Amino acid sequence: MLMLNRRSFLAVLGTSGAAMMAGRAFAQANLPKVIVTKDPNCGCCGGWVEHMKIAGFPVEVITSSDVDQVKLRLGVPGDLASCHTAEVSGYVVEGHVPADAVKRLLAEKPQARGLAVPGMPMGSPGMEVAGKAPDSYEVVLFGSSGRTSFARYRGVNRV
Repeated sequence: MLMLNRRSFLAVLGTSGAAMMAGRAFAQANLPKVIVTKDPNCGCCGGWVEHMKIAGFPVEVITSSDVDQVKLRLGVPGDLASCHTAEVSGYVVEGHVPADAVKRLLAEKPQARGLAVPGMPMGSPGMEVAGKAPDSYEVVLFGSSGRTSFARYRGVNRV
């Protein structure tokens, strides 16, 4: 039976932590930068940014009191608007879109303007509240040829 003393245990823990950090750095090196424009008074946007970073995306945050101008410039339909707007690899990501939906978008490269989660569904990335059941919501693929359902989620889980 293998016995670890405290020093050996800490050495193993340190090594695995370094490996995890290296793995995350590798993942970030392979994912494109996400540029997020958010209102300075919005707190949930920071939660979404953290969700994207944990998923391996490098993220740049631009704070602006005129996020609506960014939405207008990027062609986000008013009824799909949310509290923050992101750009990644030529696509628009509007609102609390889960990171795995963004990864799928980047892998499939559909002819579209981007993805949106309209409003701020409870339990979506950045909108988690302890003790509150997550909402079911739709991720919408939108562009010049119209809109379609890209995925459905309950909280951060695809359904």
